[in-house]
Amino acid sequence: MALKAAVALFRSRFDGSEPKIAACAPGRVNLIGEHTDYCDGFVFPMALDRVTVVVGRAVEGDRCTIVSAASQIDEKDAIVVFDRPTPSTPTQRDEPKWANYVRGVLATFDDNRGNVPAFEAAIATTVPLGGGLSSSAALEVAAYAFLDALCPDHVPRRSDEEKALLCQKAEHEYAGVPCGIMDQFIAVMGKEGHALKIDCRTQKGDLVPLTDPSVTVLITNSHVRHELSGSEYPKRVQQCDGAARALGKADRKGLRDLKLEDVEAAKSKFDDELQYKRAKHVVSENARTNEAAEALHRGDYTLFGKLMNESHESLKNDFEVSCVQLDTLTELAREVDGVFGSRMTGGGFGGCTVTLVKSTAVQATQEHILKKYPEKYPTPTFFTSAPGMGAHVITLARAVEE
Repeated sequence: MALKAAVALFRSRFDGSEPKIAACAPGRVNLIGEHTDYCDGFVFPMALDRVTVVVGRAVEGDRCTIVSAASQIDEKDAIVVFDRPTPSTPTQRDEPKWANYVRGVLATFDDNRGNVPAFEAAIATTVPLGGGLSSSAALEVAAYAFLDALCPDHVPRRSDEEKALLCQKAEHEYAGVPCGIMDQFIAVMGKEGHALKIDCRTQKGDLVPLTDPSVTVLITNSHVRHELSGSEYPKRVQQCDGAARALGKADRKGLRDLKLEDVEAAKSKFDDELQYKRAKHVVSENARTNEAAEALHRGDYTLFGKLMNESHESLKNDFEVSCVQLDTLTELAREVDGVFGSRMTGGGFGGCTVTLVKSTAVQATQEHILKKYPEKYPTPTFFTSAPGMGAHVITLARAVEE
């Protein structure tokens, strides 16, 4: 669906011309391991079967034009034109904000050396925006895969890890979000039928099969929009730095080396209660994530669900990144027979929940939530997803024919 939408948009915006290249990257849902990636911890996402697609072609001259079909982008901001980066005219951050994800990838892809040709491109997505499902990383990684295909002779050819890190750099420097590596890594390296436990220190992943037809991953969108470049996300990063220093570590990455008993024993060393709570979450969440990956390997969905529930309570009470809508959605899901566990997913302050549920209980779960969810909040929507495929180039032949 995203491919057809991107091709149709390209044709309509560029005088009926046909795109020559198409690439896509998935959104992701994090099963467990939240706000640990920028602390060198462990995360456990899976790629969604919902993707962002970039289609386009190289053109003469120095002007790059990108158009977006995203429904939440104002029409006046849907078309962006800027100069291709060169040593004398490097790419700069600008409005609209969404285009900075593409600008940033373009700048880091070639380090502003001027080897990328001007291009026209159209973007479409089936990843919900602002829902905590990493629509930003999907856009970044899809843009990188598009540029990679646009420049087949580009040197150096990079590893998957290097591609993900460059996309993360783009988000740091151009979107202003101090994110960890999880979103870009799963968008690049996702594999169908598998979740991926990532060690954010070693930057290595462990693929864990998730193909049992008797269980389903259900994503519930609260439609409470979050904005990670706002003050709360950077504040949590800073608080983790402060907590780590109080425990004798150089920065937040040192929290990876601690156990919960270390945090409890050193409680008097923290500057305030918030530092203690932030450290408690990160350290306990790392332990939960490792235990959850082992449980999934064994097919122990009951334990996995219990750990999901504990993760949400920690995010709610210790890291304080949940909200009343997410809390309500998880509580209602847990009331249904057949639900193993439910938690918020993503950066928080809104967005989505993820629920592991028996496949036979998916419909009942949705119906129960819709029946009991307060009418004063936006009506939640649902979708299920199997573990999807990471970034790749798409053949355009069929889409162009249609």
